Amino acid sequence: MIKRWSPLLFALVAAGAASATLAAEQRPRAREAGVVIGTLATGPHNAITDVAGVGVGHATLREGTRLHTGVTAILPHPGNLYRQRVPAAIVVGNGYGKLAGITQVQELGELETPILLTGTLSTWKVADATADWLLRQPGMEQVRSINPVVGETNDGYLSDIRARPLTPALVERALTTPSHAAVEEGDVGAGAGTVAFGWKGGIGTSSRQLPAGDGGYTVGVLVQSNFGGELTIAGVPVWKVLPDPAAYARSLAVPPPSTGDGSIMLVVATDAPLDAAQLQRLAKRALVGLARTGSVMSNGSGDYVIAFSTAKENLRDPDRALQPARSLAGEAMSPLFQAAAEATEEAIVNSLFRAHTVHGHRGTAAALPLAPVLEAVRRAQLAAPAPR
Repeated sequence: MIKRWSPLLFALVAAGAASATLAAEQRPRAREAGVVIGTLATGPHNAITDVAGVGVGHATLREGTRLHTGVTAILPHPGNLYRQRVPAAIVVGNGYGKLAGITQVQELGELETPILLTGTLSTWKVADATADWLLRQPGMEQVRSINPVVGETNDGYLSDIRARPLTPALVERALTTPSHAAVEEGDVGAGAGTVAFGWKGGIGTSSRQLPAGDGGYTVGVLVQSNFGGELTIAGVPVWKVLPDPAAYARSLAVPPPSTGDGSIMLVVATDAPLDAAQLQRLAKRALVGLARTGSVMSNGSGDYVIAFSTAKENLRDPDRALQPARSLAGEAMSPLFQAAAEATEEAIVNSLFRAHTVHGHRGTAAALPLAPVLEAVRRAQLAAPAPR
């Protein structure tokens, strides 16, 4: 019988643990801790950047307990995205949110700017700063219209959201310092002030590499987790062995975490040659991975998926009358669907595993206690029947 660990026991464990600095060094990714999700292989970095050319940049703003917010930029390729656009699609799982630029992507099926993620009330400031930065780039002197795509989740529990403190300099930092290898996760960038399942959420990423027989394509996912539900990891209902987050917070003499619905932004990248319609199908499978973690996409949760393809043969030039449009056959999509679901699930788990306790504007979001989670997963694996 699985029992909830008592808040008192967690408090004793926390009290006997090493310093906050040491604890920060011991926050592993899921696979580093022995939690393997799905059956497909990951890319070398197990990140969205395993899709060649994709870069991720963060800018984080922290000021005492008052401010925990930031910006995360996802760049589909290193070139001028306005001149070399990528096919794209957006799927809305639940539309309680503010996704700037959505209608043009849905209408034209392409991205002409990087994707920016941030906190809710900074959406328009980030869009404005992004447009300004893009218009100053070489080759953009005659541009008269541009469509920044900016997604958000509400970080108003841990950060003073009404201050709207993000500056153009922070946005530019995220845009100009992307990593094309390992991606920093947890309470960084747009994930600095988020809460998921009552615990500290944040940025998470993962990837899957298809076998050569299925095309050898890569699918990478990045998430900004800030939603609720009953936390389930690798099929194990770990919410049953965790204390109630509010009770846990009280045991540590800190204010309880947010009980709001929250939201999640999901970004899916692939190097498979897909058109906008196929990318919409792929984006829907990211919602499968979201559901596996215990989300029901509640009323106040904004659940959005942005998917794009970096296939070079499908890059779109706005000055050309005839655009390329290679695409896979329908049956070839199924392995990509599996990859998107698996990578999404693992990205969400990574966002929780890598996040640290944050004392914020209106309370505290504790880092997910890993010991009972890992023990529950281990027991479930031992109890599982051997493969035939």
